Amino acid sequence: MLAATGGSARSTVANLLADELAAVADTVVLDLAPRLASPWPAWSGTQAGGLATLPPDRPVTRGHIRGAVAVRRTAEADWNVLTDGREWHAAPLTLPPQPAAWYQLAAAGGWQAVVADTAHPIAHDVLAARCSGSPSLTRAWCDLPFSVPILCAQATADGMQTLQQAVMVLHAEGLPLHRMVVVLAATADGRPAAVVRAAATMLSARAAAVVHLPHDADIRANGLQAQPARIRTRTRQAARELATAVLAAAHEAFGDPLPDAPQPAPLPAVAVPAV
Repeated sequence: MLAATGGSARSTVANLLADELAAVADTVVLDLAPRLASPWPAWSGTQAGGLATLPPDRPVTRGHIRGAVAVRRTAEADWNVLTDGREWHAAPLTLPPQPAAWYQLAAAGGWQAVVADTAHPIAHDVLAARCSGSPSLTRAWCDLPFSVPILCAQATADGMQTLQQAVMVLHAEGLPLHRMVVVLAATADGRPAAVVRAAATMLSARAAAVVHLPHDADIRANGLQAQPARIRTRTRQAARELATAVLAAAHEAFGDPLPDAPQPAPLPAVAVPAV
């Protein structure tokens, strides 16, 4: 999940997409935002110890990783979230910025589908990396095995301007627009504005798919804690369209069926000195 700015419905889209992917794959959402800037900890409550229980300097077992998740239970299938669910006053965690570290964590946990809810502004990230001569986080996420970037934006005039600028930056950097799925999140009921329709037409020629996510009053009022049974039918239809587009982009780019994803190499055994 990527966006050029905050408030682009990344977490909402991640939630809806995980609901759909869970029907076909063992799914986890990785929350990359700092705890006090993320909606996931309030959603997870005290269901699990979360990321704080996974030591960054020691190997952990699959059972240990699975024991740290919060569980989203739906009528179709359950799925998991890895977030920092501690109280607000706990010391902030230092989360690894490298996408490879999160990929390794998800692989060790044994999940088949991973939805990474990122927090960095992609256009700024790419431009800052170009000026400093270092790799960007956005590129690192796109380069992970079988990744399908999902670019979110509000379906408003300002949202479209920011989105189009971000797409120009991504194109200039040679990032894989051809397997990117764009989600335009409506902020009100009714037909999308002309500027939104025009942007969608332009993006359809560059991206793998453009999905319109309709306004949903229950999600607007309750965020991630909206009850699945109260989410509108057309919202569910858009979520299924998104999941279908993501899987189609993955198959188009990497093959159908997808080959096995590479497993991170295990840590070498460390010799214990004799006493």
